[in-house]
Amino acid sequence: MLSNKEIICPDNLLDVAHKKKGVKAGIVNAGKPLPMQSVQDAVKENLIEPIFIGDEKEINKCAQDLKWDISNYEIIHEPVENNTATIAAKLASEQKIKIIVKGHIHTDVLMKEVLKREYNLLGKKRLSHIWHMTLGKEDKPLIITDGALNVLPNVKTKLHILKNVINFSNRIGIEKPKVAILSATEEVLDSVPSSKEAEELTNLAKKENLNADVFGPLAFDNSISKKSAAIKGIQNSVAGMADVLLVPSVETGNGLVKMLIYFCGACAAGVVVGGKVPVVITSRSDEAPARLASIAAAVVALD
Repeated sequence: MLSNKEIICPDNLLDVAHKKKGVKAGIVNAGKPLPMQSVQDAVKENLIEPIFIGDEKEINKCAQDLKWDISNYEIIHEPVENNTATIAAKLASEQKIKIIVKGHIHTDVLMKEVLKREYNLLGKKRLSHIWHMTLGKEDKPLIITDGALNVLPNVKTKLHILKNVINFSNRIGIEKPKVAILSATEEVLDSVPSSKEAEELTNLAKKENLNADVFGPLAFDNSISKKSAAIKGIQNSVAGMADVLLVPSVETGNGLVKMLIYFCGACAAGVVVGGKVPVVITSRSDEAPARLASIAAAVVALD
């Protein structure tokens, strides 16, 4: 059942990211092969100009193995893994870097530092995570949010997540995204709290006149399948045609994304948005094309 398909970074995402050149990026604990390879790929695409943070010896060794001359790029020597997050957050607060890219470091360690108020990296919106999912080079993306950061968001937080994903969708060329608010059912049931929250969020989106077609609750099948929606008699502008799936919990989003990766060979470009600096927080097991796509997504998300 596991896919053997080669993961491919989508050209359509790269094309949008190419409109911004050589963005300064802090690579947090950079001295491991996969992070270094993805950064090399991003530099070849002229997306970023890296500042490497980590053990200088390991960083140079990885670069040598990749036959990559990094002598023109700054290396900030910090051999203690967790301390690299502090350096990255400080650089971002001083506007010396525009995006933060997670290398070989735990996500919670990195995000804990980014969230500290002393760095002033938080804006008026809540941070949220976006997955830009594709199968092929020219594939239309399916966007899933939030599958990595907000664990069990309430309606207020979901409204921030919704606004963040609408903004990102606009940036990749979806002028009025169709957003499905996911639940286990398309009916509003007292026994399914996420269905009631989906209804509330749908009403809030209309009240605030957001530039998106938003509807929920919808189950996964009738969010993405016109046939399923038709069989169940669901008629609205989102059912069967969703560009975005806004999930009820991190478990739902994480499970959907991992299934698409491992069963379908999808490329998962992941980025944290909503703050002053986009943050790339790929999994340590992510392959280089997905890491490149995630860097591209962060460049796209940059104001």
